[in-house]
Amino acid sequence: MVSERLIFFYWPLRTNYGKIKSKRWRRNLTNHYYTQNPDVLHEEQHWPFTLLGNELLFTTDNGVFSKNRVDYGSRVLLEAFNAAKTPAGSWLDLGTGYGPIGLALAKRWPDRQVTMVDVNELALELARKNATANQIENVEIKTSDIYDQVTQRYAAILTNPPVRAGKQVVTAMLTGAADHLLPGGTLTVVLQKKQGAPSAEKTMQSTFGNCTIIKKDKGYYILESTKDALV
Repeated sequence: MVSERLIFFYWPLRTNYGKIKSKRWRRNLTNHYYTQNPDVLHEEQHWPFTLLGNELLFTTDNGVFSKNRVDYGSRVLLEAFNAAKTPAGSWLDLGTGYGPIGLALAKRWPDRQVTMVDVNELALELARKNATANQIENVEIKTSDIYDQVTQRYAAILTNPPVRAGKQVVTAMLTGAADHLLPGGTLTVVLQKKQGAPSAEKTMQSTFGNCTIIKKDKGYYILESTKDALV
């Protein structure tokens, strides 16, 4: 028989986040990583992770996406990215978080400049720490709400979009890429099928006139569009 005490603690967790008594639980569940200044209790973590053949050291915290490890989607995105296909120029990591995608790219291709942007100031602070810790200098890390502070055009844009921020945000990231790519530049995106990959494919096809699924892995789709070289 389940005790009354057990029922008391179990029921609020199932019904409504607002009934959770712990301030720590409440604050961390209601503060989303796609906010400018997430109000969280800080719990920094430090751990190594190998990406594109290089071991990187990461510092993460509450209030950022995938704080315990580099998420599987980002890893699949990095492995599928075809750097040789992109024209000369810098690359953009859109929605960088604490920096795993952008820093992995910059470490692997030190001759490329990588711009890393996010709306989350806490995430950007961590990304800067991680760039310093890994002695990566060929990066520019700055605040931008999607493309609002992005002023140049890039040879490649990569993104693991924040699906929890809603379809409107994800769509803006996909459609806006066309104005921020060089001719021949590529947009490479990772999304799970269940989180809207088929819809994103249609959006990219409509925006660029082309979209290829370059990889599927455990429900993750890697989508790629190329900006017309004549544009």
